[in-house]
Amino acid sequence: MRKLPARFAGLVMPFLLSILMTFIVSLISTLRSVGMVDHFTSVWMGSWALSWLVAFPTLLVVLPLVRRLTGMLVEAPR
Repeated sequence: MRKLPARFAGLVMPFLLSILMTFIVSLISTLRSVGMVDHFTSVWMGSWALSWLVAFPTLLVVLPLVRRLTGMLVEAPR
């Protein structure tokens, strides 16, 4: 299987992270708000899609800030 060049790691990591995190968080949030109704899956997928559309660009914007803050709090490797 062919892999993407290393230069795409900065996009692939937040892309995958945003998919997984919004998938789980929207599941919990949707379950709490509507319960296990007959149309749960469609409601959940709608919530997930909207949350992912917000989360992915947000991650791209805030990730540099998070890296800087992490560098301020965590000692660099020796």
